[in-house]
Formats: sequence, structure tokens, C-alpha cells
Amino acid sequence: MSQSFAAPPDTDAPLVALRDVSVRFGTQTVLEEIDLALRPGRILTLLGPNGAGKSTLARVILGIVTPHQGQVTRRPGLRIGYMPQRIKLDDSLPLTADGFLALGSAGATRERRNALARVGVAHLRRRAVQQLSGGEMQRVLLARALLRKPDLLVLDEPAQGVDVAGQDALYGLLAEVRDEFGCGILLISHDLHLVMAATDDVICLHRHICCSGTPDVVSRDPAFRDMFPGHTATNLALYTHEHDHEHDLQGNIDCAGHHHDH
Repeated sequence: MSQSFAAPPDTDAPLVALRDVSVRFGTQTVLEEIDLALRPGRILTLLGPNGAGKSTLARVILGIVTPHQGQVTRRPGLRIGYMPQRIKLDDSLPLTADGFLALGSAGATRERRNALARVGVAHLRRRAVQQLSGGEMQRVLLARALLRKPDLLVLDEPAQGVDVAGQDALYGLLAEVRDEFGCGILLISHDLHLVMAATDDVICLHRHICCSGTPDVVSRDPAFRDMFPGHTATNLALYTHEHDHEHDLQGNIDCAGHHHDH
């Protein structure tokens, strides 16, 4: 009689991998031929202007949006912690930071307290969420994501509404979380200076991947300079790949004056 055995998990395999992924809403192509891999212990930042498809790509990774083309592979048993761009709470709702964490969480009181302590806001446990600053609320949202003990953290514009000093502290905290838990992190952002210093890898998105690589390589890429005029490797204090096309005002791809399928 033959016997079958479960294969051991491949610890080098990506947490999530996208291959040739495209998404259409009606007749509009939102994402086109996306290839990427999210790996343990790496921070990947997704940069691009409004309307570039960043949030749609995040929803594909989260499993909320199904692509009409391509393949999405997730590591078996993958746990994802998600930190939304913003959350709207009723001002009349009497809710403390601890109570907010308890919503939809099976975590014990001690686990919630530990999560708040890990992100540096244990002292805000009984504070009403309406009284929290932007930076404090972002840390509470991060604590909520950490309660899932995630293999992958997905953070949509985590520094929005946070001052520069708070952004610096938040990105430093994310690096600490990555080092401590070994999780992969996907940052979605349109900010440049601090996030470029805080990430391992960068993808510039405008419906398709315009350029990708380490921050120092991407910051020297012509596609990056077109997307973020005036930001260079020097003034970012911080990347070169061949890029044979530009975008017109409608976001369509223009290769030496010709549109093509990319």
C-alpha cells in the first residue's frame, strides 16, 4: 500500500505571489499584468498617484477582489493583519481604545494590553478613541492588526494625518515589528521621503508596474522621476532600470509615442 505524506512548508516561499494579474471594472482596466512577491521579513512599499490602482492591488492581495486574469498564490494558513487608511467611528459612541480592539477580536484582555504596549500606547488603553490624535489612532489600528499574529501586514496609507515626527516614529516601529515577528509588510503610500528610507523594496504603480527594486535604484529610475517630479536620489537622501515608456495625461502607456499592451 502506498503512503502519502504532507510536504513540509516551504519557508522560502513567498507569503503572497501575483503572476500576470489584471483587473477590470466594467470596461476600465485598473491593473495590468502585475507580477510581485511578498516575502517574510521584507517591507515592500507600493507607490503611485491617486487612481494608480494601489488600493485595488491591496484588495487582490487580501482576497477581496478576484482578478479577471492571472494567478494569486498564498502560503497555506497565511494570516494577514490589515490596517485601513482611515476608520470612521460615530462620535457619540462611547468606545475606549481597548473596547475598539475588542470589537471583532477574540483576543483576551491581556493580549489587547500587550498589543497596545508593543506599539507604545499602553497608557491610552482607557482613552476614548475620539480623543486620540492621528498618530495615536494609527498605533491603535496597528495594535489591532498585530492581534491577528500576522504573517503579513498590509497597511494602507499608515502615515496619513500624522505629523513628520510621528511618521518617522511609526515607520521605525514597523521596522521593529518586522524584525521581532519576521512578518512581511506591504505599505501603500504616496509619501516619499520617510517611506523610502523605511522600506526594503519599492514598486511604482500606474495600473502596471512602472519600476521596482530597492529604494536607491528606484529613486534614479526615469519612471520614478516622471511620477514624482523634483524628487531625486540626492534630495531623497537615499534606484536604475530600463524603462521604455511614459504615461500620457489619461494614464495610458506611451512607448516612444506609441501605445502598446504592457
